[in-house]
Amino acid sequence: MALVFAGIGVASAGEAAAQPVAAVDQLPPDQDVSDTVIELAGWVVAANDNHGYPFAIMDKTAAQILVFSGDGRLRGATPGLFGSAVGDHTAPGIAGLALREIPGKDRTTPAGRFVGGYGPSIDAGRVLWVDYDSAVSMHPTATGVPTERRAERLASPTPDDNRVTHGCINVSPGFYEQIIQPTFERGGVFYVLPDAASIAETFPEFAQSLAAKQGNEGRRARRGR
Repeated sequence: MALVFAGIGVASAGEAAAQPVAAVDQLPPDQDVSDTVIELAGWVVAANDNHGYPFAIMDKTAAQILVFSGDGRLRGATPGLFGSAVGDHTAPGIAGLALREIPGKDRTTPAGRFVGGYGPSIDAGRVLWVDYDSAVSMHPTATGVPTERRAERLASPTPDDNRVTHGCINVSPGFYEQIIQPTFERGGVFYVLPDAASIAETFPEFAQSLAAKQGNEGRRARRGR
């Protein structure tokens, strides 16, 4: 997780030394965080794309969830469970279907930028909606269907078995209670990286900023020859 702090660079070295890091890291010790996640987190804060709200970045491919405070400080990182179907779309009318009625191909966790928060649901009480329109929420793993082995999948050291939900996002009960619930009590912004779509399609402003940065670095390198 030191890589994340170094890559984002929100706090100065003096501030980092003065303020102890209390982030909760539940990622397997040999799992790295991708450069895309680190660069996106830095851009969110630099561009104030989160408008001061806490935010989370979710990497479906790596089955990772990183949670940040409004000023960009890392609060926690954890494995997550995501939709069993690979894809970034939201099927029309899916929010009105019972779980058992959702076709397998449409059990996706949609990609994109979502503004969410706590609100009521029909059958689960008060939940944290990541995207209310597509009925995607984040909640702790429950016993549910024993054959799905959600807790075991979450605890496994690889992301290969973390695609099992109907589209919602699951985290461990301890992480949810300690990090997710207090961080997003008043809402937040959720960035879900795509499975198949490009970063440019999913986060166009971030992609433009990244291209401009790479262009500037290329020009500096040429001048240095």
